Amino acid sequence: MSERLPHEKGFHISWDQIHRDSRALAWRLQGFGPEDGSWRMVVAITRGGMAPAMIVARELDIRTVDTISVKSYHHQSQGEAQVLKFPDAGLMGDGAGVLIVDDLVDSGKTLQLVRNLYPRAHFATVYAKPEGREQVDTFITEVSQDTWIFFPWDMALQYVEPYRGTD
Repeated sequence: MSERLPHEKGFHISWDQIHRDSRALAWRLQGFGPEDGSWRMVVAITRGGMAPAMIVARELDIRTVDTISVKSYHHQSQGEAQVLKFPDAGLMGDGAGVLIVDDLVDSGKTLQLVRNLYPRAHFATVYAKPEGREQVDTFITEVSQDTWIFFPWDMALQYVEPYRGTD
């Protein structure tokens, strides 16, 4: 039998699933922006927030899209969050009317860092874990804290040996 994954609980997300869940996030956000229900712009937290942010921007017809690059993970271990690249300061202001999108809120450290920079922005994630839940304004699916989410951009299709061996 082969080695088990480093996390006992694994939640595997396909490209189809992230697309469906990101569209559901857009539907939930539609009409809730502060400017007549619209959002001024979308900011993706890189790298995981880029695919959901693109889908949300498309669905809500938001043409101004930027990124904030935050590094907090080193492979599968989380460290101190740090900003590597900021979005356009002239467009951001204090975040009013800005929709900030990420794939997941885990401990909440990344979103707390970004929230401190843009306190009036609206924070949306596709998935949320309990420890970081209070840092996100809108999300689609909550998973337990001990679940590791495997996103499609982190995986490759390959043969998997049956649990009971090769006979």
